[in-house]
Amino acid sequence: MRKVRKGDRVKVLSGNDRGRVGKVLVVYPDKQRIIVENVHMITKHQRPTQTLREPGIIKREGTIHISNVLPICPECGIPSRVGFVIVNGEKMRRCKQCGETFR
Repeated sequence: MRKVRKGDRVKVLSGNDRGRVGKVLVVYPDKQRIIVENVHMITKHQRPTQTLREPGIIKREGTIHISNVLPICPECGIPSRVGFVIVNGEKMRRCKQCGETFR
């Protein structure tokens, strides 16, 4: 079970983008890496291909390790660790700060 999911708001804890808050766009659980909106921007030199006609330098988000972020609780709005609890036979995430459960 993942503690960080697609669509979560997270706060970056370390690296050049420390302190920035963004939305998780993609999660790669096998590599333990995520892509966060407007965090770790990289430049890619794009060649023209048959599908992409225009070449140029493209700025896009790079991946960061999942241990470098903390999910922000939707209830209390504080970055906090996440635990798990079973509610009505369904596994839910639980905020360690306020104790509220969320998907």
